Amino acid sequence: MKRKHPSCNLSDCILCRLCLPDWIPAVELNRKVILLRKGQQAFTEGDVVKGIYFIYSGVMKVHQRWDQEKELIVRFARRGDMVGHLGLGKEARYPVSATALEPTSVCYLEMPFFESTLKVNPELTYALMRFLANDLQEAHRAMRNLAHMPVKPRIAQALLTLKNQFGTNEAGFLDFAITRQDIASFAGTTYETLFKVLNELNAGGLIQLDGRDIAIRDEVGLATIVDPGDR
Repeated sequence: MKRKHPSCNLSDCILCRLCLPDWIPAVELNRKVILLRKGQQAFTEGDVVKGIYFIYSGVMKVHQRWDQEKELIVRFARRGDMVGHLGLGKEARYPVSATALEPTSVCYLEMPFFESTLKVNPELTYALMRFLANDLQEAHRAMRNLAHMPVKPRIAQALLTLKNQFGTNEAGFLDFAITRQDIASFAGTTYETLFKVLNELNAGGLIQLDGRDIAIRDEVGLATIVDPGDR
């Protein structure tokens, strides 16, 4: 990892916004601002937990091994998100990996200092509790979908989630350059199956494909595929 001159202004990220003003100088003294290259990992599944990361700019994928040749993307993290918090558990090893999908700037705190920060900043502790609860709910939903939902609805759900998280550009395409392989890993399927389903959705007018870009043209139609009983 390459150290870069600090780009955080000590006011915008969730860490600084929820810390007591008197604690900010301690954060400035103990933080490390790190620039990750595209494809570079902040940490790898199984690594000993050393710290926590707050994303200042860029996008990362949080993923874990599915088998020896596949990975499952648990979530995407962007500006303002925390990464590495799953390492707060009893077993001091990261259960997932985190990889930059574009040049990404992160604010890094070593775990002893972060734990001290939580003890003296109740608003940050409460926000972390809610963040962990939401992560747990999303993990349960994802595992339920993998076990019970057919692949086409899972892909439709993945596209809707990406649109909700990253939005669209002026042309209506997802405002995030994501590979087909990462979409497949997010939906819990193979590249070949994703390719086939995307072409079906494109032919049906639910999405539009333009090279690597994807636009959602019928959000209601995709939602119906995800949950036909609600329509």
